[in-house]
Amino acid sequence: MPETARLLAATVDTGRDRARGGYSRPVFSAAERELLEWYLAELRARGLEGTTDRNGVVWAWWNPAGLPLEGAVVTGSHLDSVPGGGAFDGPLGVVSALRALDLLRERGVDPARPLGLAVFPEEEGSRFGVACLGSRLLTGAVTPGRALALTDPDGNTFADVARGAGLDPAGFGRDDEALARIGCFVELHVEQGRGLVDLGAPVAVATSVIGHGRWRFTVRGEGNHAGTTLLADRRDPLLVAALVVAAARDVAAANPGTRATVGRLDPVPGGTNVIASRVDLWLDVRHPEDVVTAAVVAEVSRRAARLAAAEGCAVEVREESLSPTVDFDGALSRRLSGVLPTAPLLATGAGHDAGVLAGRVPTAMLFTRNPTGVSHAPGEFCTDEDAEAGSVALADVLADLLTGPPPG
Repeated sequence: MPETARLLAATVDTGRDRARGGYSRPVFSAAERELLEWYLAELRARGLEGTTDRNGVVWAWWNPAGLPLEGAVVTGSHLDSVPGGGAFDGPLGVVSALRALDLLRERGVDPARPLGLAVFPEEEGSRFGVACLGSRLLTGAVTPGRALALTDPDGNTFADVARGAGLDPAGFGRDDEALARIGCFVELHVEQGRGLVDLGAPVAVATSVIGHGRWRFTVRGEGNHAGTTLLADRRDPLLVAALVVAAARDVAAANPGTRATVGRLDPVPGGTNVIASRVDLWLDVRHPEDVVTAAVVAEVSRRAARLAAAEGCAVEVREESLSPTVDFDGALSRRLSGVLPTAPLLATGAGHDAGVLAGRVPTAMLFTRNPTGVSHAPGEFCTDEDAEAGSVALADVLADLLTGPPPG
């Protein structure tokens, strides 16, 4: 078994979701913490020590010459997952970073600058609703006040859950000292689509992350009895929510290249024989042109207001996160392509910590082939051979960045 696959095999029993299939590893959950403990043990086996910063990012440094950390080359990913997600989204990047480090050592690479390994918390946003929360806090893209007030589906605040995980909420926020240590960041991730399948290649160099955001629609009506309330007397927010889901699909279809998705809908109180009093639904919209994303959300919001009024309900729309289209650092991406001349260039519609960091430091990404093209679901996959090819490609890139001219 290739070494990358052997490392991944150690993660496959952690966080299995028997009800949904796949894996559920929300941030600060027992499953995510178990994976993190495994990762810390792997670092110690390599003579490295993992430390958690004030924003919950876990760092480790390979620095055999004892050089200053400023301007280091950094790689890594995340360990949390969406509910019922695949086995590779996040862990593949973390495992590949470990494998790349092993390869650098085997090759006798003498680094001219330190190598950092990073694991970011709450990349998926599956627990607190804001994707890439750790990197957003680190870069100042989200304020501590807003982050700490976020709540999970059980009503726990991010502040309380983070405190329970041993972090001090007073320390959250932009960390210029940590950012100064990142001379460049290269993230490897399993591809979350069919690009590499269609191109017939195991590894690609990323060009951009398509702009995307999440909006929360809250529809308020009147809770009542399912058996005694005539249809004409109802103010049913769940009916409105269903029509909003259909409207989002229609608006997206009228704007080519748009992805619009409602993947979560929560009725209150949620009884089978109860007309809901309130429904929350989350709209995810993505498009390469940010102006189109804004126009799609505005049109869905207008339709939602009309649909709610027709049912005697009210609707409120709140932006939860918004990331404009990100073009990765051109010079750094060209450097990666120079090291990997056969790797195609590929844009992605999925968000990543690399996309958030790109606003502050030179950033690039590598994608490893996913033969099913499925992600955020149990069908996500990567062959042992492609996983190893990704680790080798990452090691090749890191070797160049560590020994060649300073990046950035």
